Amino acid sequence: MRVLLVGAGGVGTAITRIAARRPFFDHIVVADYDLSRAEAAVTALGEDGTRFSAVRVDAGDREAVTALLVAEGCDVLLNATDPRFVMTLFEASLEARAHYIDMAMSLSHPHRERPYEECGVKLGDAQFERAADWEKAGRLALVGMGVEPGLSDVFARYAADELFDTIEEIGVRDGANLTVDGYDFAPSFSIWTTIEECLNPPVVWEKGRGWFTTAPFSEPEFFDFPEGIGPVECVNVEHEEVLLIPRWVDAGRVTFKYGLGDDFIETLKTLHKLGLDRTDKVTVPGGAQVSPRDVVAACLPDPATLGDRMHGKTCAGTWVKGTKDGAPREVYLYHVVDNQWSMHEYGSQAVVWQTAINPVVALELVASGVWAESGVRGPEALPPVPFLDLLSEYGSPWGLREQ
Repeated sequence: MRVLLVGAGGVGTAITRIAARRPFFDHIVVADYDLSRAEAAVTALGEDGTRFSAVRVDAGDREAVTALLVAEGCDVLLNATDPRFVMTLFEASLEARAHYIDMAMSLSHPHRERPYEECGVKLGDAQFERAADWEKAGRLALVGMGVEPGLSDVFARYAADELFDTIEEIGVRDGANLTVDGYDFAPSFSIWTTIEECLNPPVVWEKGRGWFTTAPFSEPEFFDFPEGIGPVECVNVEHEEVLLIPRWVDAGRVTFKYGLGDDFIETLKTLHKLGLDRTDKVTVPGGAQVSPRDVVAACLPDPATLGDRMHGKTCAGTWVKGTKDGAPREVYLYHVVDNQWSMHEYGSQAVVWQTAINPVVALELVASGVWAESGVRGPEALPPVPFLDLLSEYGSPWGLREQ
């Protein structure tokens, strides 16, 4: 298998470090708009980097990406860029007849008149509209294959297959006790993506009603996270799992709640009040045009560089409530990463490493033919046990807690 990895930021670099230890691929081409970033990711691998090369590509240029896929003879494109480039890379992969994997889906657009009640354009709608074309091409577009979405969706499928007869509710719950020395506000993941997720209307799915929206940060609850993290207040946030899980898993309700904390929520609300969450460009004195959200991102530290200052653990997981053998059951399937461990083992901070390992596991399953579907598929559309077994083989075990 030959892979085109587009994006050499924190997650992309972590992907190279994880994949370098596995034999399943022949070559990975690391591509980035900034050639020096791609070269740095490859150089950092040292002797393990012989199956990697670095090139420059503009992720927003579909023709250039298509040409690169063809020229390099790549079987699959792994998208490690932010969601703005999803459709360009998705379409380029289809045109080049390559498989495609991403960790975030095509962007949503709120309902114009009733944004906190009805869905407008949902996450992933643009990709699912092309499902028939991917089926016809006999290629797999595996969407939302990070940690959340991604591993959380695999957990949902596993619960439905192995742990429950009926499912009343599936709730993805994400929490951490991470701190960063020297910063009052330092997101552990892309602030661009974080703003998009947290300020858009959250989506909820209910059987009989379908998808609908609520106000940002709605339905707060405290969730007790495992391995010493403890109780964290979680709120509704727009996320791909709610748009993916109901397509393949029978459940009465599906939600996603994120443990943000009061300070983080207040900061995001302030950015929104000031218009600094906007992506459309504004003209500043002197005539330059800039995107306010891009300015915010440029003013904050790169999350990938915070590992040495970061302490604590991050937890991604899926809470499921239903019945088994006629009795009520409630479980939490989870994956915890300790920042000290991920920095020591891979030189990557916990959140980006936890995101990166899952598409590498998926790549290996595609390469081996274990995951051999075609069309546009979410992680829950594919067999979960091979994924979870391989995740443990990578030295990153998952857990199950009866609630």
